[in-house]
Amino acid sequence: MSPNGSPKALPIDWPLPGHEPKDIHILVVDDQEIVRVSLTRMLGRHGFTCWEAADGHQTLALLERERIDLVLCDIRMPGMDGLSLVKAMAHRIPEIAIVMVSSMDNAEMAMECLRHGAYGYVLKPFKTNDILIAVANALRRRMLELEYQDRNQLMAQRVLEQTKVIRASREEVALRLISASEHRDNETGAHVRRIGLYAAEMGRLLDWDEEELDCIRAAAPMHDIGKIGVPDRILQKNGALTEEEWIIMKTHTTMGANILKDSTVPFIQMGARIAGCHHEKWDGSGYPNGLKGKDIPIEARITCLVDVYDALINRRVYKRPWQEGEVLGYIHTESGKLFDPDLVESFFNHFPLFQEIQQRHPDRFVQRELPD
Repeated sequence: MSPNGSPKALPIDWPLPGHEPKDIHILVVDDQEIVRVSLTRMLGRHGFTCWEAADGHQTLALLERERIDLVLCDIRMPGMDGLSLVKAMAHRIPEIAIVMVSSMDNAEMAMECLRHGAYGYVLKPFKTNDILIAVANALRRRMLELEYQDRNQLMAQRVLEQTKVIRASREEVALRLISASEHRDNETGAHVRRIGLYAAEMGRLLDWDEEELDCIRAAAPMHDIGKIGVPDRILQKNGALTEEEWIIMKTHTTMGANILKDSTVPFIQMGARIAGCHHEKWDGSGYPNGLKGKDIPIEARITCLVDVYDALINRRVYKRPWQEGEVLGYIHTESGKLFDPDLVESFFNHFPLFQEIQQRHPDRFVQRELPD
């Protein structure tokens, strides 16, 4: 201690601004008590808070109970030796720095300890300055690594937040793009949102990656965007369409594809494929191009299935909802004709997932809108 009773100054500039030595907890691990006492007294005189352990097992037990910033560890110990202890503590680095102390001048052993995470290596018999310099350097490196880790975590959090903003913006763009046609059609905002959620759930069952799921979640709701080009007299007609009117109605697929084509944005590119192909049928009898089987883009096959399911299971201003059994019976009947049979199988195998989406995002009707 210094004459005024405060800890002696360290022999080097203290490398941790804002941290006092007393706030640093050091664990001394050595099977020889005289070595432990010597090191803890030495470190204590310079203000560090010290702990002791006689072997590796005591060390691991103490680390579960106490906060330790640095471990000074002997290499040659009975039972669990120092190298084994370093390996057992590897997952705690850099929260805990490790400095090895040994009477063996063994370069290979030193390198092996460093390869497994030790920050330094001091030979016995050691001098006070050797220990203090090794401790200071290890703590400095630990601080830098923790700061780097914190920066990485902060950057990862920022990337995650930006990704969420991009995803939300993507969905908003899609919903705003279809809002014009939605106001002219008999569909609801909840319907188009459900279509995106259903489609993404189906993609997840197919092991699509997150980027693909984000794309189809935003793209599938745009499947009927081409209806903006269909005359009101046809789109809002009460009753069956004539043959001529039906031909015009079918053009909403190609009009939708044309609206979205030539984009460099992946989800809009996918939206163009969905808009153009969501009325193609698995057996080749659909429109506009009579595509068959896997020639139909997978995203369009998915949208076709979930769109029909949602349209039938929910009420519209012009119809009451079908009973669930009726809807599932229809989908089963159309498997291999209208729908991709593999998608139908996956749909039935995981049907509660689609039920949950349908129930979580219900339509909102005022009473006068309901059919008699």
